[in-house]
Amino acid sequence: MISLDFNFNILTRDLCDLSHYLENQVKVGLFGSGVGLSLVLGFSAAYTCYYLLSVAKKPQLISGGKKFYHFLREQCPVVSETYYPTFWCWESRIQTLLRPFVTAKPGVVYKNELIKAADGGQISLDWFDNDDSLSHPDPATRPTVLLLPGLTGTSRESYILHMVQQSRDLGYRCVVFNNRGVSGETLLTPRTYCAANTEDLETVIEHIQKTNEAAPIMAAGVSMGGMMLANYLGRKGRETCLKGVVVFSAGWDVFKCTASLEKPLDRFIFNSYLTSCLQASVHRHRPVLEKCYDIDHVMKAKTLREFDERFTSIMFGYPTNDDYYHDASPVHRLKSVQVPMLCLNAADDVFSPSHAIPVEAVKQNPNLALLITCHGGHIGFLEGLWPRRSTYMDRVFKQFAKAVIEQGSVLQDLSR
Repeated sequence: MISLDFNFNILTRDLCDLSHYLENQVKVGLFGSGVGLSLVLGFSAAYTCYYLLSVAKKPQLISGGKKFYHFLREQCPVVSETYYPTFWCWESRIQTLLRPFVTAKPGVVYKNELIKAADGGQISLDWFDNDDSLSHPDPATRPTVLLLPGLTGTSRESYILHMVQQSRDLGYRCVVFNNRGVSGETLLTPRTYCAANTEDLETVIEHIQKTNEAAPIMAAGVSMGGMMLANYLGRKGRETCLKGVVVFSAGWDVFKCTASLEKPLDRFIFNSYLTSCLQASVHRHRPVLEKCYDIDHVMKAKTLREFDERFTSIMFGYPTNDDYYHDASPVHRLKSVQVPMLCLNAADDVFSPSHAIPVEAVKQNPNLALLITCHGGHIGFLEGLWPRRSTYMDRVFKQFAKAVIEQGSVLQDLSR
């Protein structure tokens, strides 16, 4: 467990190194004196105090039942530790923007599989079998972790690769569910994906179970992948083979999340970019999609809401976009979740604002737990001086995955 003293000592050591550097490099300060150096050191000390008092905080753990709460405290010490965001980039938007660039991409060799969907389409799965596993050498019983990327993500996203690496260290097998049309495969039917529709996910889970019937399965979803997982659990209740689920940076209420992303700064930084990514995917598959949809109208959308009004809600047969947003919001199905599900959100996430985090709904279901950090942004959760190798989110994933697979029998009936 990372203690407060340990992290404080590291931070103090870094500041001492900075001080020594400044003493060697800045010989003469303002007006020919050491005033400049004193100002720098004074600012550093003030910033350190502010960081330790206002930024670095323990996350809030909320659960609908004491059994799940104590299980997490005992088996996942990370939920009780102070989260120390990277001290030079703890702000929400900076965490969100920098994560893809500063975190390393571990080398992972996948085996791709295309499976058929009921409508004639195809779904791309990327398998990491982990045949070198020492703890689970028998492939028939090797635990499987299903991973769901975000809105436009694939198996090559850094956060997915990190979870594959963590699973590899635990000796588990991984399979990444790529949404239709995003990972280079041909779109065979005029249908893509959305957070509300879980038919493809059900097909994938059924296929994984049939492929390795004796292997336990758990799942992790990120952003929209987490929303899809939560909606799936809400629909299926106990009728699922998943032993546990962990969800990161999910948008719980699509209306509130969309409104947050339409604020001027966030629309400029995030909304327009994501809309263009979705439009690029539509353009790649234009020959099959333009038979059913007005693609020229879709390509003129400026925001995610406009894209959904012109494309997603129509594709999945909703009378209005509001109907789609209501159906896509997992908050309405949390009461029906019957599988242990841990949800990690940052209170400063502009994609899923704090007022949209379903604290009260979680309190009403003993199968749910919510971990809220003060900082972390959207799929950020950077920590350490230079956060290349691991994030707070990675540590939550690894500890929870191990707990579910190896101690999951404790979680069989959380209502007691």
